[in-house]
Parts: sequence; structure tokens; C-alpha cells
Amino acid sequence: MTFLIQQTLLYAVPLMIVALAGVFAERSGIINLALEGIMIFGAFVGVLFVHTMQSVPLFLNAARSGNWLTLQGLELLAMLVAAALGAVFSLLLSFASINLRADQTIGGTALNLMAPALVLFLIRILVNQNTLMMKTGDAASWFMLKKSTFGIDKSTNIGFLGETFLNKVYLATYICILVFVVLSIVLYKTRFGLRLRACGENPQAADSLGINVYKMRYAGTTISGALAGMGGFVYALTTANCTANGDVAGFGFLALAVMIFGNWKPLNIAGASLLFGLFKCIAAAYSSIDLNGDGVFLLAELGISSHLYRMLPYLVTLAVLAFTSKKSRAPKAEGIPYDKGSR
Repeated sequence: MTFLIQQTLLYAVPLMIVALAGVFAERSGIINLALEGIMIFGAFVGVLFVHTMQSVPLFLNAARSGNWLTLQGLELLAMLVAAALGAVFSLLLSFASINLRADQTIGGTALNLMAPALVLFLIRILVNQNTLMMKTGDAASWFMLKKSTFGIDKSTNIGFLGETFLNKVYLATYICILVFVVLSIVLYKTRFGLRLRACGENPQAADSLGINVYKMRYAGTTISGALAGMGGFVYALTTANCTANGDVAGFGFLALAVMIFGNWKPLNIAGASLLFGLFKCIAAAYSSIDLNGDGVFLLAELGISSHLYRMLPYLVTLAVLAFTSKKSRAPKAEGIPYDKGSR
């Protein structure tokens, strides 16, 4: 059960933070279909930062001596860099949608097509191969927190909660949960959040009260890009062994489904992310899941094709959207370019 919970969180947390990224953009009135592309770009930037910093003596010596605080600092720095460059990348969508009043769906699709091509092009230039990896070691040896990290012997049982949430985990997972909670509060309990949501519901009314709709939409899309970039790196770090290859397994599109299923509300999104994360975990590790600790891997012994397990997250996505999309209520002004002269 510990393994199942840990793996579910690894898949659910990137979905959760990227779905919140979609909420910030769409609550401001901009449809951000580019989540997949921004994730891909953020994953590349974060992995490249780690790859580059591994040559710095400070971090190289920290890895050799087991100085986990310094390595966690590197992980946080990589998350910040991925978020910053994700925000910059999202400015392309902001400019096209707000200044040029271009079709937001087409703009997002263009970024989704451009990101993997750009990332693969840069990887080929930098390392002359199709995948960017860490220079030395792997994500687990550099960034994973274990019992031994805190000076606890490997054979010591620290209880169910300790084994689940303190052993073989990544700090990035908990940072993302904290960011999710803080930004959810910002969106619904602050003046900024109220103004942002007003621009996605009725921008003309918001403008009449002195709110700059253009600035708020830029802010919403930029925050969205930062969260998606961070989510892309966290996905690459925790589930892809800190590698970048121009692909995030469709997590950006899954995050859009989670956002719609969660009805653009953070609490619902958190629940939907755990549901989709569970099925993603089953798809990836069904042969290693021991449900009750008796040494029997039930899902592997059912004789079901592995291809069906891999299809599960996407089949569940289609089924859930088919039954819940009619009840979804999107922001009224999303996707509509704002014209200051119209009333």
C-alpha cells in the first residue's frame, strides 16, 4: 500500500499543479491549451539546469559527501528556473491572445507543436543525442529523500506514515502541494484573485471598476506558464529519472481533463488528480503493486494485457469527461478577446 500511495502521488502532483495552471489562465479569460508544450519546455530547462550544475564543485562534492541539504537546494533552484522559463515561454501565448487577439486555441496548439521540436533541436545541439540526461548518477541518488538521509538505519521501521511520506520521496512533491494550497487561497481569498476571476467572467464590468483587464490576463497566463513549467520539471524529475526528450506522456492534456472534471475549482481538481494519478500508477507499475502486503501481485496475475493497463488513464479520462462535461461551467468570457470599446 505504501508503494501504491507513493507512486500515485508522483503522478498526481504534477497533474494537480498543471491543472491549477490551466485554472489561472482560464479564470482570467485565456484558454491555455499550451500546457503540454510548456510542460515539455519546463522539463527541458529544469533538466538542463541540473545537467549544467552537476559540473559545479559545490554540488558535485555535495553528492559525493551526501550533503542532502545542498542537493535539495539544487532541486529547488531547478524548479524555480523551470517556472521562470515556463512563464517566459507562455508570454508567446499571452502576446498572441491579448495584443494580437489571435484565436487562443490555435495559439496554444502552435506552442504544443513548437515546444517538442524546439526541445529536441536544442538537445541535439547540446549533447548530440535525442535525450538529455544527468551527467552523473540518477535522480534517486541525487535528490530522493530516504531514511538514511535523516540518519535512520535502513532496517528501522518508522511506521506506515513515516515509510509512506518520509522514505523514498522527493521534496519537489511536497513543494508543489504547498504551492497548490497557497495559490488556491490566492485565487479565492484575495483581492487579486477576485479581480482575476472577474476578468474571466465579465471583463467589461471589471474594466468599468478600474481593473486593467489586459494586465490581469497577462498575470493569469504568466502564472499559468510558471506552474506548467514547474510541473513539467517535477514530472521529469520524479517519473522520468530527470531526463528530457521532448515528451511528457500527454500529461498536459490530462491536466486539461482534470481541470474540466474538477470544474475549475482547486479542491475538486485535487481529488480528480488523485483519481487520474492512481490509474496512471496502475498503468505504469501494475506488475509491482502488492495491495495487501502478502507478496501476491494480483493485477499482474489477472492475465490482462499490459496494453490495456497502459490505456486505462486515457479510457478513464474519456469516460469521466463524457459523463461530467455537461455539468461543467467554464468561465463565461474565456477564449473571447477583450475589446475595450465593446459593451
